[in-house]
Amino acid sequence: MSTRPRARVGPAVRRLDSQRRAGQTAAVKQSIVTLDLEGVLTPEIWIAVSEKTGIEKLRLTTRDIPDYDVLMRGRLKILEEHGLRLSDIQAVIGTLRPLEGALEFLRALRAFTQVLILSDTFEQFAQPLMRQLEWPTLMCHRLVVQDDRIVNYQLRVPEQKQKTVAALKLLNYQVISAGDSFNDTAMLLEAHVGFLFRAPPSIQKQFPQFRAVETYSDLFRLIQEAH
Repeated sequence: MSTRPRARVGPAVRRLDSQRRAGQTAAVKQSIVTLDLEGVLTPEIWIAVSEKTGIEKLRLTTRDIPDYDVLMRGRLKILEEHGLRLSDIQAVIGTLRPLEGALEFLRALRAFTQVLILSDTFEQFAQPLMRQLEWPTLMCHRLVVQDDRIVNYQLRVPEQKQKTVAALKLLNYQVISAGDSFNDTAMLLEAHVGFLFRAPPSIQKQFPQFRAVETYSDLFRLIQEAH
């Protein structure tokens, strides 16, 4: 049996092959943006319900009460006292529209990077707003409802915003986050880069490490720079 002599491979070819194989296994660093929903892209749902019903205490949000469980327990008690049902709140949500410029901002953002909405709202509240925002991916919680009465709430996981960002980092994402309330600060602290958007002065003062902006154009520019 005759055998052909093996072709000699020069150093340059060996280097190219090594680089090709290294490129196939090298980790890829990609960016992803995580945004809060209410106050960043849409109006605050509970404030809208407060204005519709005249119940002043329903205006309280995570801007006012950092402990989310304390806030929600207070809300559930108020709903029970006033006989407010899920359908009453959904009727108010049906009248809401995204904040002016929010859809255009989100469209521009999604044109060049992945976007994930991390919110402490609930599935039963969010659908009309997500439809108007052209269905971005949303992670949120769920209400426990009996005969149209909201009797409890279920967290998807405790500290879901911070934990989601931590998981994205483990997947080798460069995470850029923006929010406006106390319940967003753990997400911003966990992210590689965090921004406050239209946050109250008290929150800006307490978290001066985060660049604070008031317009979508400024937020878009900062995200591009961080990207």
